[in-house]
Amino acid sequence: MSPINHLGQPIGDPVPGWEPRPRPPRTVMEGQWARLEPLDPGAHAAELFEAFAADREERIWTYLPYGPFETFDGYAAWMAEACLGDDPKFHAIIDRHTGRASGVASYLRITPVVGVIEVGHICLAPSLQRTPTATDAIFIMMRRVFDELGYRRFEWKCDALNAASRRAAERLGFVFEGIFRQATIYKGRNRDTAWYALLDHEWPQVRGVFERWLDPDNFDDAGVQRLALSSLMTGVREAGSTNER
Repeated sequence: MSPINHLGQPIGDPVPGWEPRPRPPRTVMEGQWARLEPLDPGAHAAELFEAFAADREERIWTYLPYGPFETFDGYAAWMAEACLGDDPKFHAIIDRHTGRASGVASYLRITPVVGVIEVGHICLAPSLQRTPTATDAIFIMMRRVFDELGYRRFEWKCDALNAASRRAAERLGFVFEGIFRQATIYKGRNRDTAWYALLDHEWPQVRGVFERWLDPDNFDDAGVQRLALSSLMTGVREAGSTNER
């Protein structure tokens, strides 16, 4: 039940001792399967362009506001212009087993004063899709947001028509919050935006699920999972949905 002010009006719960949080540092993040490095055109552009070129149908660019890139020079020039700022703060996803960059993700809409941050610009080469490395990469970003920096809210937003992204958000423990209709226009077409978020008080349970899923015993000798993350996360999603009602 919400607190009541002196006029008898319901108001939000107090947030005692709150102070603005630090901005994410430009440093490497290490995980079990993945390593995230601050994006560097000189170090990463060639490997990423090669990895993305394996998507012959160019599906990975459908729901991004940029791309596809026909030439390496074009991709490298775009990266140098768009990906080196502090917001969005881009990272290359490195597969620790191959040592090669095969994906990109960023922090964006970073709002330290209220402790809100978003993950976005996720672009995964075919070799990275549906792998433990891709899942670990998002887990690494979550750990920085909550455990290292102490943010209150981590957001995931996507085109409401992007079924794969919406499934991924739920599988990763984000809770669906609704659709913002006609939220923006990109590539000359309308976008309704689906909003998902993970909150700080939900994080300990979600972290425990990730740690259970990432346990080496959950993978066979070929690296195939024994228990699916989506099944382990079901209870977290249901609890989050209940709390929203």
